[in-house]
Amino acid sequence: MRFVGRVFKVGRHWAIEVPILGVVTQGRTRKDAFAMIADAIEALANQEKFRVEVFPGVGEYFEVGSPQVAGLTALLLRRQRVRRGLTLAEAARRLGARSLNSYARYEQGRSVPSIARLNELLAAVTGGEFVLAESRGRQVA
Repeated sequence: MRFVGRVFKVGRHWAIEVPILGVVTQGRTRKDAFAMIADAIEALANQEKFRVEVFPGVGEYFEVGSPQVAGLTALLLRRQRVRRGLTLAEAARRLGARSLNSYARYEQGRSVPSIARLNELLAAVTGGEFVLAESRGRQVA
């Protein structure tokens, strides 16, 4: 799983963001900005051995991903839920779940949802449809 980000020059620094995760930082160089965004996401995930890979793309766009899909999914769900001020119980209720644990296990990284289920989970916390797209896969060597 990968998320799209944007890196761009602001004055003498490079600003960098991954909007779906609500993560923004900067670096002195483009390469430094890539390292900073990976570090910021890893810190937010707060999971031992969780690592983020940055895939430079064309122009301002790049992608971030992780071999630990459960951890990255958990971070996405938690950031989206918190951004909207929902508790775990509210998210589970919006999902139509009978127990809090049916939602929480995804946010804790204990289960990895299918794409269809991830779409349902995101719709529950965002209050509407969420668009997931396949990676463009364009990388700059």
